[in-house]
Amino acid sequence: MKLLKSRKALSTVVTTLIILVVSVLLATVVTFYAVNVTTTRVQEESLQITNLHIWCASNGTASAAFMITNTGGRDAVINKITLRGVKANTIYYDIVTSPTDPQCKFSAPSGYDYLNQTAGESLVLPSGQRMVVYLFDLDHISTSDIGVSVSVVAFTANAQYYKETNVEAYVA
Repeated sequence: MKLLKSRKALSTVVTTLIILVVSVLLATVVTFYAVNVTTTRVQEESLQITNLHIWCASNGTASAAFMITNTGGRDAVINKITLRGVKANTIYYDIVTSPTDPQCKFSAPSGYDYLNQTAGESLVLPSGQRMVVYLFDLDHISTSDIGVSVSVVAFTANAQYYKETNVEAYVA
């Protein structure tokens, strides 16, 4: 009879341990599933600035051109573009649909859309798309800046994208 009571006491301990292990495993599986769903559904914003050129002509007229590629998983809204820390107000842009890289040139692009950032407008770049951006009438760039490194920064709500290049002399 004593042996029978000790077995029942052991089965209570084993049952409690089994319930505890199962509940911990269940909580782990639920947590893993929640983390997995959350991380796979979050899409990140990622922009790349390439083909950056800043030109200054002998008469002191300065222009800049570059390409922005949205390599992230969601559309990006570019709120502001600065060149050497000064906000660019007159921006021409074109979303590129051709597979070849467009050449960024000194001359004014024809057929490009105009953006006036002083009116609070923003650039929207869909995911996987590229945009060529032109900045004109850069009063803070002069012929004395030729050969000097200048930065361009594109601002979004989530990040700042920075690229630097030397000012080039424009010879017609």
